[in-house]
Amino acid sequence: MKQTSSPSSLASLGGRVSRTASGLELGPNSELETILTAWHEATERLQHTHEALRGEVARLSDELEAKNRELARKNRLADLGQMASHVAHEVRNGLAPVTLYFSLLRRRIQEDAGGLAIMDKLEAGFAALDTTVNDLLSFTSDRQPQYRLFAIRQLVEEVCDSLSPQLAAQDVAVDLDAPGHLTTFADRDMLRRALLNLVLNSVDVMASGGTLAITCCESDDGVEIEVADTGPGLGDERQRIFEPFYTTKSDGTGLGLAIVQRIAEAHDGRVWASNCPEGGAAFTIHLPHRNLEAAA
Repeated sequence: MKQTSSPSSLASLGGRVSRTASGLELGPNSELETILTAWHEATERLQHTHEALRGEVARLSDELEAKNRELARKNRLADLGQMASHVAHEVRNGLAPVTLYFSLLRRRIQEDAGGLAIMDKLEAGFAALDTTVNDLLSFTSDRQPQYRLFAIRQLVEEVCDSLSPQLAAQDVAVDLDAPGHLTTFADRDMLRRALLNLVLNSVDVMASGGTLAITCCESDDGVEIEVADTGPGLGDERQRIFEPFYTTKSDGTGLGLAIVQRIAEAHDGRVWASNCPEGGAAFTIHLPHRNLEAAA
């Protein structure tokens, strides 16, 4: 006998079909799609995480390499400093009696014009040697800065006044732009030496005259002092100018800018060089605001 579905059975079947069509009931295919979608999303998240980790590893590797290079540089400078300090002290000890003999000899040849001319040349040579010894001692000095608050403009004016005869002789004009109220918390003697070296470096490249521009200002995170000249500017030597004993001058020690860098780093600051758009070179010392806050 052929069986027929009852009205209640058809209603039950229709209800299951409606629920499936409306998405309220998941069949085998829908479950598979859900699993695949979740797998795809998880894979994408893992891929993004992997790329982020790879980028972070590359950044940390570059940072570690830079720190290793800086550590190696400081170790070389430390070894070089110990050797230079020993040599400088030995040379200074030897110069002391020679200077005394020069003084005694000059008294004996007061009437000998030719002898006095030779004495002048000898003393000039020893003065240059003494300058080299002083540079070595300054470079190898490991003393910590003696911090105190002072006006920067006054310090710059002192440096320029001490060099006024040389500036006038070489026809170098000074253009100073420094607010009188601008102060910094630093070692005044060390910063004076750094400024003196920068000014002398600029004056040396303006043998036929020019303009020495010194600008002092407050930046977002510190105080900056820029010493610029109208000389020929920096060439290929720009990458090495702060290296100890590297010099392009026939009579230079190659320690002037290295001393400036050491003084800046002793103050947790830095120094850099650049070429001016209108010609010439500029050297900038940056002292961080941390020092100013310590003065409060």
